Amino acid sequence: MDKIVVKGGPALHGEVKVSGAKNAALPILASSLLADGVSTYRNVPDLVDVATMLKVLNTMGCEAERLTGRQKNVCQVGVGGNITPEAPYDLVKTMRASVLVLGPLVARYGRARVSMPGGCAIGARPIDQHLKGLKALGAEITLTEGYVEARAKHLKGGTVNFDCITVTGTENVLMAAVLAKGRTVLENCAREPEVEELARVLNKMGAKIEGAGTSVITIDGVDSLRPVEHSILPDRIEAGTLLVAAAISGGDVLVKHAVPEHLEAVVLKLREAGCTITTENGGMRCKAPKSIHPVDVTTTEHPGFPTDMQAQLMVLMCVANGTSVISEHIFENRFMHVAELHRMGADITIQGPTAVVKGVKKLSGAPVMATDLRASASLILAGLRAEGRTEVARVYHLDRGYERLERKLRGLGADIRRMKA
Repeated sequence: MDKIVVKGGPALHGEVKVSGAKNAALPILASSLLADGVSTYRNVPDLVDVATMLKVLNTMGCEAERLTGRQKNVCQVGVGGNITPEAPYDLVKTMRASVLVLGPLVARYGRARVSMPGGCAIGARPIDQHLKGLKALGAEITLTEGYVEARAKHLKGGTVNFDCITVTGTENVLMAAVLAKGRTVLENCAREPEVEELARVLNKMGAKIEGAGTSVITIDGVDSLRPVEHSILPDRIEAGTLLVAAAISGGDVLVKHAVPEHLEAVVLKLREAGCTITTENGGMRCKAPKSIHPVDVTTTEHPGFPTDMQAQLMVLMCVANGTSVISEHIFENRFMHVAELHRMGADITIQGPTAVVKGVKKLSGAPVMATDLRASASLILAGLRAEGRTEVARVYHLDRGYERLERKLRGLGADIRRMKA
């Protein structure tokens, strides 16, 4: 098992490119099930979660692969007539996004058997809204032996009002609705850029979708779709993480391919913290201030501050000149990184869904353990600022969502390397 070792001190400088978005690539790969033929996707990040989705598709009878050589950021998915509409427990348990095959399978093949999902242990994250949406379109749902089984001779358009905002729920029902008979209206939808990106791909395949990126999406069902070629949009969470890396290290970094309109809430808080954020050369530059200002943050659905950036901003506030209050309202278990930050000298008090962070003059390197994907990144950020050596164990979490983050940071001057634990 690998670990990442960081020696704090160097200020990061230079340019770094953002990879394709994991949270866009996964549903888009699942959407390939909606059409016969070969779909080609470019700018697909080389991540464990992407590899898992390709395995899920192969298990069902697709020909899904990542190309090699100069085209290693390209994935192809071939769909033919011999599809087994089942996603097994052994794969789904490792990645919650595997459940995204449920909607396409029942829409295209009339049935699906998908294991209940797993993934990061950051909260319950039930799939009841997925099932509610599919039922509204006419699917019969049963739960047996840890599997969701869905059946429908023909899905029919209907109205779905999600009880709570759900990204994967919106995506799953959206993919099912494109082949349903008639019009479907989805209300209280997630508005994330990744949802817009999925709708963009589905429309390129021949779907008729309007309103993606707003709270109401309208879909007019079509009889069939065609395969597609598409380049995945840049990962806004990786971009935000790299901007924070510049800030916490006292550096000056141009994050190429970062999309400003996808990061407005994050940029607002970084500017409140004293950072200078500018848009230039097809990316965003972050110049760190001499002193980090304290900032209060509440996570919420897009376009609010993303929960996937909460841990990273908290680390920045650990070295701010004052006290910050961070409230987490998306996932109930997303402060698990706090205990590890305490080992590095952070002063953080948890009060229910709120963390009170008192800035300290210095962090100290220590052996720490990653508990989930974004916590992994936050501990590496802490290591960039800490005095001495920080060893981050269980970085397999990191590899689920960041494409060679340590190499990108090393290219900016960080003293960081991957080692066998």
